[in-house]
Amino acid sequence: MTSFNLILPELNDFITSLGGSDKKGLVITLFTISAAISRPFSGKLTDTIGRKKVIYLGILFSVIISWSYPFSYSVLFFLTLRFLHGFSAGFTPTGSTALLTDIIPAEQRGRAMGLWGTFISLGFGVGQFSGSWIGIHFGMNALFIIAGATSLLSGLFLIKVEETLSKPEKFDGSQLKIKWNDILEPSVTPAAVVMFLTTICTGMIFVLTPEISGFLDIENKGFFFGFYVVSTIFVRLFASSLSDKIGRRETMIIGVCLLCISMILLSKVDSYNSFILAAVVFGLATGVSSPTLFAWTADLSHISRRGVGAGTIFIALEIGIMIGSLSTIFTYDNTVESLPDVFLLGIIMSIVALIYLIWHKLNRESAF
Repeated sequence: MTSFNLILPELNDFITSLGGSDKKGLVITLFTISAAISRPFSGKLTDTIGRKKVIYLGILFSVIISWSYPFSYSVLFFLTLRFLHGFSAGFTPTGSTALLTDIIPAEQRGRAMGLWGTFISLGFGVGQFSGSWIGIHFGMNALFIIAGATSLLSGLFLIKVEETLSKPEKFDGSQLKIKWNDILEPSVTPAAVVMFLTTICTGMIFVLTPEISGFLDIENKGFFFGFYVVSTIFVRLFASSLSDKIGRRETMIIGVCLLCISMILLSKVDSYNSFILAAVVFGLATGVSSPTLFAWTADLSHISRRGVGAGTIFIALEIGIMIGSLSTIFTYDNTVESLPDVFLLGIIMSIVALIYLIWHKLNRESAF
């Protein structure tokens, strides 16, 4: 996660330097499209050839593409690399989540996913906050090289992790033949719906928080995520087991309410302090919601289809981020005055997610 996020804060400026200032929204959009395309394949392979092999495939993509960015001399080539980079995100988290689900006791899923989510958030925050500093002081090529090296380091750590799939199969071409039931796991639909609606907000934040930093004359484009990671880790440390105690949907309602507030705050940012406040509230929202969504997915997934279940939830995540980032192309005109219009969609989507959760709690009998 650190590798993915190291380069993000500076990519808007990088594509602008190549002459693509009007294509900033595609930096995230193309990445998420390829990640979503790869999910059905990674989900099926996770349940057949093994969790670790799928994770290694994602790491390999990440290293190769990260080290190819310095050769970007045109907008087209750069966007092509962004598209290919998404395949790494399509493989590594799917295999990791399935592996984790295998080893977590059911009664401690909320707590365990909170710990898992803490390190995901560290990857986001440390990557985005330090990435901008590295880019400023050492240049973009150094940033790309360090991002690839970070992925490579994660692969070294993986050597000590034991495979959890009981009977991994040898790879053959037939495992790449995808049927409809290899794409989506119906049992995790409720969690996927909420993931989709809430990550639309995340997509907008990825594109626009570096821009807001520029408007406020903040040199570090990852400034927002520095405060985000502190608040999200804080709430995970104290509330990671909340959903184990009061229920997944009840906890998600709290998280989505905080998300809606963060979108309202971002639409009205006009100062250093208001930007920090928005970052802190967004961190609290994801600190509550993210581990709960993954725990809910684990609850709902069938044992033999945990890879497809994890793939489904990540497809929802990628489509949500894609729509959120793509929406900025139509609503953001590179001025601070357009921010309220941009974040209006985020406010609406968080309200829709809240309504869905309340409806699901009232109308669907569930132990989760």
